[in-house]
Amino acid sequence: MSIKPATLFDKVWDSHVVRKIEDGPDVLFIDRHFIHEVTSPVAFLGMESRGLKVMFPEKTFATADHNTPTINQHLPVADPLSANQLKALETNTGKYGISHWGLGNPKNGIVHVVGPENGITLPGMTIVCGDSHTSTHGAFGAIAFGIGTSEVEMVLSSQCIMQPKPKKMRISVNGKLGKGILPKDVVLYIISQLTAAGATGYFVEFAGEAFENMSMEGRMTVCNMSIEMGARGGMIAPDETTFNYIKGREKAPKGEAWDKALAYWKTLKTDEGATFDKEYVFNASDIEPMITYGTNPGMGIGITKSIPTAEAAGGSKSSYEKSLQYMGFHEAEPMLGKKVDYVFIGSCTNGRIEDFRAFASIVKGRKKADHVTAWIVPGSHIVEQQIREEGILDILTEAGFQLRQPGCSACLAMNDDKVPAGKYAVSTSNRNFEGRQGPGSRTLLASPLVAAAAAVTGVVTDPRELIA
Repeated sequence: MSIKPATLFDKVWDSHVVRKIEDGPDVLFIDRHFIHEVTSPVAFLGMESRGLKVMFPEKTFATADHNTPTINQHLPVADPLSANQLKALETNTGKYGISHWGLGNPKNGIVHVVGPENGITLPGMTIVCGDSHTSTHGAFGAIAFGIGTSEVEMVLSSQCIMQPKPKKMRISVNGKLGKGILPKDVVLYIISQLTAAGATGYFVEFAGEAFENMSMEGRMTVCNMSIEMGARGGMIAPDETTFNYIKGREKAPKGEAWDKALAYWKTLKTDEGATFDKEYVFNASDIEPMITYGTNPGMGIGITKSIPTAEAAGGSKSSYEKSLQYMGFHEAEPMLGKKVDYVFIGSCTNGRIEDFRAFASIVKGRKKADHVTAWIVPGSHIVEQQIREEGILDILTEAGFQLRQPGCSACLAMNDDKVPAGKYAVSTSNRNFEGRQGPGSRTLLASPLVAAAAAVTGVVTDPRELIA
C-alpha cells in the first residue's frame, strides 16, 4: 500500500490529533505551553473557579516580558497594574510547580527568545502561548501559534486545545540575497506582495534557497512575522542548521535521547509530490532593504522606492488615505531622507544576538545622530551577556548608544518605552498599527541594518551606502 505524500505541516499536526470532531475542530495535544504575565492571570482564575488543576506543569514555562521595565529592573515596578500581573505570575507558577523566570532571573527575557535559546523549542512539537507571535517557534519545524486567554486555561487544565485545521500554503524564495538584505527584509517583502490579509486561513511553510541559507535567528524573524500576513503560523523544515543550533542547549535531549530525536527530526520535511492549497514563488534578487510607510505591515516598499498611489496599492482608497494622513506622508513621496526621531532595536522579531551584530556593523566608528532617541533592548539576559562578551557593547557605547535590560519594550507600548505622539520611530519590531508604540506614534518597520543607518544619519537611509 503506497503512503500518500504529506506536507511537513500535515505530519506534525496529524501526529498530535487526540480526537477528530466531525464537521468541527480537531482536539490537538500540546507539547509546550509558554505563559507570561499579561494573558495568564485570568486563565488561572478561571481554572480555579472551576476547581481544576494544571495537568502537566512540567510542559508549561513562564517568563515575565510584556509590561516589564527595561531600566532599573532591580527596583519595584512602579506601575500598579504591571506589578500586580507580575506578582500573579509568580504566585500562580509557585502554586502549581511551573517553571518561572521572573525579573532578575538570569534566564528571563522575551518568551519567544528564551524558549529557543534554552532548548525548550524542538522540531515536530506543537507549541502555544497567549501571544500572537508564538509563530516564531515554527522556525524549528514546529507548529506554533498564539491563543486567547480562555484557550490558555484550556491548555493548562487539559494539555489540549480545539482547533480547526488550517489550509496549507507554501512560499518559496529562490536564489541568493543581495548585500545588506536581512531576513526581516525578506518577510516584509513577502507581506508587501501578499498584503496583511493575504495568508488568512493558512499555515505557511517557507521553502527555497533563501531560507535554507538563513541562520536560526533569521528563520525565527521570518516565522515571527508570518501572522502579519494573516497566517495562523509559519514553519521551516528542520535541517543541519536547526540541529546544530539545538545541540547542547540546556533542555535539549542528550545522549541516546538525542540520537532518537534526531532520527525523527530528519523525517520532518514535505514529501515530494505533496500538495498545498496555495503556492507563491519569489526571487531573492528582487528584494532590497524594506521599510513600511503606512499603518499595517503590508504597506511596505523597497527603501529606494516612493510611496505608491492609492490606485497602485489597491484596496480601499479612503482607508489608504487615512493611513497616510496618520503617518503624515503623501503619495509618490520618497522614503529616503525622511526625518527619524526614535530608533528601536529589539522585540521577539529582532532581539537576538545576530540582530545586534548587524546593528553594530553599521554604527561602528560612527556616532548616533544627536536628535535621535535610541532604545537598544536585548531579547534576553543571555543575549545581553553575548553583547557584552563580543565587544558589541563597547561599539555601541563609543557611538553614543546605551544598552537597556531585556523585555518587549517599545514593541507594544505596554511598559514605559513609549514613542510620543507625532514622532517617527524606525523599529525592528513586528507591527506598525496606529498607536502600537504609543498613542499617536508613527512606526516605520525595518531591519536592524536600516534601523542602524537611521540611528547614525537621523533620516531614513539605505544601509547599503554605509556598508564597507
